[in-house]
Formats: sequence, structure tokens, C-alpha cells
Amino acid sequence: MRTAKQLSTVLILFAAAFFAISALAADQASPSEQVIKITAKRFEYSPNVITIKAGVPVVLEFTSLDRMHGFTVPDLGGIRATIEPGKVTRVRIVAPKAGTYEFHCDIFCGDGHEGMTGKIVVEE
Repeated sequence: MRTAKQLSTVLILFAAAFFAISALAADQASPSEQVIKITAKRFEYSPNVITIKAGVPVVLEFTSLDRMHGFTVPDLGGIRATIEPGKVTRVRIVAPKAGTYEFHCDIFCGDGHEGMTGKIVVEE
């Protein structure tokens, strides 16, 4: 009995470790994906114009320099993320077609918030 109980405990721990490692790996960019680092601070993104290729996976890697911000691209599949200070927020996108897509902060960050905007330029 004791061996069966030990075996089941080991299997449960193994499964928990597997799922934890899988979750961490899903949050990272694969080597073939382009990573673009973006900073957010009251009232701007830097860079505020991001150029990518249609159909090519890209990971946008956000950090906030001051407070919580939002990131939303309504016309590009409704992409949305919350950017918290002290944390890296990753957003994986694959733009389906060429065009210019506007993004903005959707968490109020003070007077000037409405100017916290940018563009994703998708080329063929």
C-alpha cells in the first residue's frame, strides 16, 4: 500500500511540475519570433510606431515605467493587455493583412491619457 501511495504522490508532483513548466514556456517567445520591446509611461508608448510583416509572428514585450497602463488594438482582432509596473507583459500577434492599426491605452492614467496612442504598420 505504501508504495502505491508514494507512486501516486510522485505522479501528482510530476504532473504539477510539467504543467508549471508548460505555462512558463508558453509565456516566452520562440526563437523564430521577432520580439519588440515597448515601454509605457504617462502619456506615451516608446516606440509609438511599430512596423511588422503580415503573417509573421511577433511578440510585443511591454514594461511600464510608472503605473498601470492598458494596450488595445481594436481593429487587429481586439488585442488587449494590462501593463503592470515591475512586470513584463507579452502579447503575441500575427497580423493577417497589410494595413495601419491604431492602438491606445485603455486604462485612464491622468490628464493627457487620450494622447497615449500609437500605430502598428503591417507590411506585406
